[in-house]
Amino acid sequence: MDNKVILLVEDNPDDEALTLRAFKKNNIKNNVVVAHDGAEALDYLFGAGQHAGRDITDIPQVMLLDLKLPKVDGLEVLRRVRETEHTRLLPVVILTSSKEEQDLMTGYRLGCNSYVRKPVNFDEFVEAARQLGLYWLVLNEPPPK
Repeated sequence: MDNKVILLVEDNPDDEALTLRAFKKNNIKNNVVVAHDGAEALDYLFGAGQHAGRDITDIPQVMLLDLKLPKVDGLEVLRRVRETEHTRLLPVVILTSSKEEQDLMTGYRLGCNSYVRKPVNFDEFVEAARQLGLYWLVLNEPPPK
């Protein structure tokens, strides 16, 4: 499960560390690019800002997207990803602590591939990360580039 990039969009340093630790514990050795807000995620995907000049045809294998983000919220990031031709097919997993039904419904309406509530318990989070890694990095067949 390596050499496929995971784009983790997470503003909470504790949740970022927890996610990276869970990946490590599950032997998920992929390169993880972390964007700390929605604007940074969009810059990475569209080769702008600090990511100017990045090859934007090199799309991550999966984006793990938090919803409650500074600058540009997660649902707006998802909307922009889906309305742009070169990112339209990027698998997007909303990984959030939000329990709002409206967020769930809007996420699916905007085209997320999956909606996962972050488990509070560390062992449950590690298991969720293992299953996400197994499915999105090994089992899922991505569209051809």
